[in-house]
Amino acid sequence: MNIVIYGTGGVGGYFGARLAQVGNTVTFIARGKHLETIQQKGLQLKSIKGNYLVYPANATSNISEVKNIDLILICVKTWQLAEVTKIITSILSEKTMVISLLNGVENQNVLCSVIEKKRVLGGLCKIVSKVESYGVINHISYEPTIVFGELNNLKSERALLLEKTFKNAGITTKLADNIQQEIWTKFLFITTISAIGALTRATIGEMIASKEIKKIMQQTAEEIFAIAKAKGINLPIDIIEKQFEIIESQPSDTTSSLQRDMMLGKPSELESQNGTIVKMGIQLGIPTPANTFIYYCLLPQEKKARGI
Repeated sequence: MNIVIYGTGGVGGYFGARLAQVGNTVTFIARGKHLETIQQKGLQLKSIKGNYLVYPANATSNISEVKNIDLILICVKTWQLAEVTKIITSILSEKTMVISLLNGVENQNVLCSVIEKKRVLGGLCKIVSKVESYGVINHISYEPTIVFGELNNLKSERALLLEKTFKNAGITTKLADNIQQEIWTKFLFITTISAIGALTRATIGEMIASKEIKKIMQQTAEEIFAIAKAKGINLPIDIIEKQFEIIESQPSDTTSSLQRDMMLGKPSELESQNGTIVKMGIQLGIPTPANTFIYYCLLPQEKKARGI
């Protein structure tokens, strides 16, 4: 397939490298010194599942240079999605599929507000990885997984082809029976650990070891569950218990990308995670005290990072 990875960070860099490794034509969208290094030295993947060097690597900052694209995997930060959606509109062909692997539950709405709905599939990923240095991606832990599906949950011909493409690249893949349920499940997991990690400046292991912090995390998850239920998302009754089992199975020194961004003074996904729950809670008349506390404690730092 002819694939564009829009955003060559820890997520896009990993999955793009694996797709290139098995012969797909992959173009990496990047910028600055990261882009320059990839163009000159290739994209180096360091992974617990085996290293790989994409060399030479197709890399550019301008997606308009790429023609006849089969798939665009959007792997930027959630707050960049609206801008990216406008940029890619002009290069879509009849066959182009667009999937966001970003955290958050409103990404499909953002895409479909600009792009024809028929081009968009729902998606998410599970991986712990980061940009170690310019041109180097480090996959630290977790089985790299892509979950995706048509927005109407039908097993279409293109979805089945895409499932095969991902699996051929050695990527653990799930063609979802209910993609919205999958997206909210991931959202509950990531929103429960991320911003509170930024607030406490603690690792997952340190937070779970604190009875008081774990209680706040539990309340955060319960509020997300209540919002999902009110919006008609049928999450399993034991979803919180299952997600905490996953949280507690992570390496004790694990931190989230939102946490690392905030600790470095960078813009983060605060708005698309806890901020979204606060907003939805107001709209639906559902109290969200834990999410509200975490969100507003971090909001001044987020505004500073964004220069507002």
